[in-house]
Amino acid sequence: MAHPDVLSTPGHLISLAARGFARLSEARLKPLGFGVGHLPVLVALRDGRASTQRDLARFARIEQPPMAQMLARMERDGLIQRTPDPADGRSRRITLTKLAEARLPDAVAVLLQGNREVLNGFTEAESAPRQDRRRQCVALSASR
Repeated sequence: MAHPDVLSTPGHLISLAARGFARLSEARLKPLGFGVGHLPVLVALRDGRASTQRDLARFARIEQPPMAQMLARMERDGLIQRTPDPADGRSRRITLTKLAEARLPDAVAVLLQGNREVLNGFTEAESAPRQDRRRQCVALSASR
């Protein structure tokens, strides 16, 4: 019985690609004071999708303890601020600081440029269907 090549499976190849993109993104984001893990938080806060630690953890699909640690670092670095929630004295609202708001457009721009550079050579017709499949993979893996 032949053994499948585990190093050629979609999961392994997607994992390798994700790690490669993360390394490139970290290098581009570091000069701006951001990390790849900050992106879901920054986007959720910017777009008004979440404003509490619990909601941010849900949005980013991570557990609350790592989210709490990341938020503490982001607060220390001047990227977010926490204020008491007037509707719930036990909860705190999280917002972006002016510093984070000012740097976020540059962060988005360098990430998009990095993606264009990595995908240079793929046509739009080749790239678009793959994007849909990647979204399906993310949704399927999140539902398991």
